[in-house]
Amino acid sequence: MSSATASTSTSILSSLRYSDSLTVVGISFCTAIVCECISWLLIYRTNSYKSLKSSIDKASKKLETMKTDNPTKISLKKSKTKKIDRVETSLKESSRDLSLFKFKSGAVVALVLFVVFGLLNSLFEGKVVAKLPFKPFGIVMKMSHRGLVGDDATDCSMAFLYFLCSISIRTNLQKFLGFSPPRGAAAGGGLFPMPDPKTN
Repeated sequence: MSSATASTSTSILSSLRYSDSLTVVGISFCTAIVCECISWLLIYRTNSYKSLKSSIDKASKKLETMKTDNPTKISLKKSKTKKIDRVETSLKESSRDLSLFKFKSGAVVALVLFVVFGLLNSLFEGKVVAKLPFKPFGIVMKMSHRGLVGDDATDCSMAFLYFLCSISIRTNLQKFLGFSPPRGAAAGGGLFPMPDPKTN
């Protein structure tokens, strides 16, 4: 009887020990779902987004195919280079338009994240919500130990755990829901593309 009671009390203490970290993870997951719902309402379901995404996918596939072909004649090589330049320019423009289009939901999502962070900060300010399995160093330690009292470097603050959860959960949720950026969008340079050395 005593062993059963001890086991029960140990499990309760264990659940209490991880309750703060589970709360932060749970709220991060719910926030990620809310943010993706907002993005779907403002962006992903619109015809403009679907058209831009389709044009980026087609341009990136066409670019890959053109780069794999190796014509032997010099005249064909020059013609192919001009065609590749046109496709790359089109891809960059579409990627820039997509980035500008996503700004619509970016402000709303940022506001939601700011409000949730403020709520969590008021609940867990100065509290250790998790233990890191390693001893961080430099700027990582400043982030993980932000607002905490004590010298234990493995103590993890809410801000650091929330930051890690926000990045990992939302990225994987976007992949699962099929909302990841088009494959060619990164190559296109996004909102602030790198200057093309061929134009200099």
